[in-house]
Amino acid sequence: MRILVASHTYIVDLNREKLRVLANLEPGIEVTVVVPRRWKPGGVQNQTVETQFVDEGSFKVVPASNFSENHQGLLTFGADLVQLLRRFRPDIIQVEQGSRSLAYAQLITLNRLLGLNAKNLFFTWWNLPYHLKWPISLLEAYNLRHTHGLIAGNQDGAEILRGRGYQGAVQVMPQLGVDDSLFQRQPQPELRHNLNIQPNDFVVGFVGRFVEEKGLLTLAKALTDLQKLPWKWLLVGRGKLQKYLIEWATENNLQNRLIWVESIPHDQVYQYINLMNVLVLPSETTDKFKTLTAAGWKEQFGHVLIEAMACQVPVIGSNSGEIPHVIGEAGLVFPEGNAEALKNCLVQLIEHPEYARNLAKQGYERVIKNYTNKALAQQLLKFYKNLL
Repeated sequence: MRILVASHTYIVDLNREKLRVLANLEPGIEVTVVVPRRWKPGGVQNQTVETQFVDEGSFKVVPASNFSENHQGLLTFGADLVQLLRRFRPDIIQVEQGSRSLAYAQLITLNRLLGLNAKNLFFTWWNLPYHLKWPISLLEAYNLRHTHGLIAGNQDGAEILRGRGYQGAVQVMPQLGVDDSLFQRQPQPELRHNLNIQPNDFVVGFVGRFVEEKGLLTLAKALTDLQKLPWKWLLVGRGKLQKYLIEWATENNLQNRLIWVESIPHDQVYQYINLMNVLVLPSETTDKFKTLTAAGWKEQFGHVLIEAMACQVPVIGSNSGEIPHVIGEAGLVFPEGNAEALKNCLVQLIEHPEYARNLAKQGYERVIKNYTNKALAQQLLKFYKNLL
């Protein structure tokens, strides 16, 4: 089985692990990953990345010349993509740029013109309703009409595209798995000492952006009502709410309860998760979309949840977006924005350590079964076989 995957996501080697595992699941599988030759991610890494060719036998990464170096929807590839398709002749073509992607339309068209007869698949995270104007509506209709398989990062994304006319096969799974060789239970005594975390401290953890939609104000309110219990709040990340949270802590005489850790490399996050007694993701849905330019958001997955579960740290999440589906029965879920309900979840774990340990065990088992890179690769292979 020859599989071609195209996406700017895989300019980062860490993000390729699911596909690397896929290439080695069974004899006869070949995976070629097409990435832009030059890409400017923006955000923290605001510099152009020059990608390199990788050849690991059944797994290859091929940089292709590209138009647009910083816009997902406008990304398309040059003539060298045609040469690659003629040479490789894939059975599966998977483009991970969404339903309105020009790159996906390009690969659909080349698949037809070159007579490859490959199955067309795409991946999407989009989980809010939307309205498209011409010609974008025409582009999406073309892509959906020629799609054999949809991989959606969340349940809502799959349902939205069903409502927009897609009738084909669907697999719901995240784009990236958790590296369970890195994210695992590993006590960090030196780090605990450096951060002045005492043996009796119950560490409530958060990893992510310090913004309102991540529910930090709700978590702050819940913790305000728990001042008699020995908690500390470990915040890993950065964002505009930091100043407000510092003011909140000062007003409530909680300055010594907060532990701030600026954004750190992803391969070090597990060290801080291992300091936590619970990880909380209290995300809150904002106004829903009516047009693509309107403001709105809800949690698309919550990758930090599966990282914590892999480290055998119990998790609490709101019911925003995909969070309840990620957690399942292996953690606690509360109504988004409800500080009282969140407080009660925290009290359960603080006052009942055995219950917390059971949740941690269930979370670990759920991750190993569903969310490691190997688990995702196996799900993909099964999906491909059904399509073929």
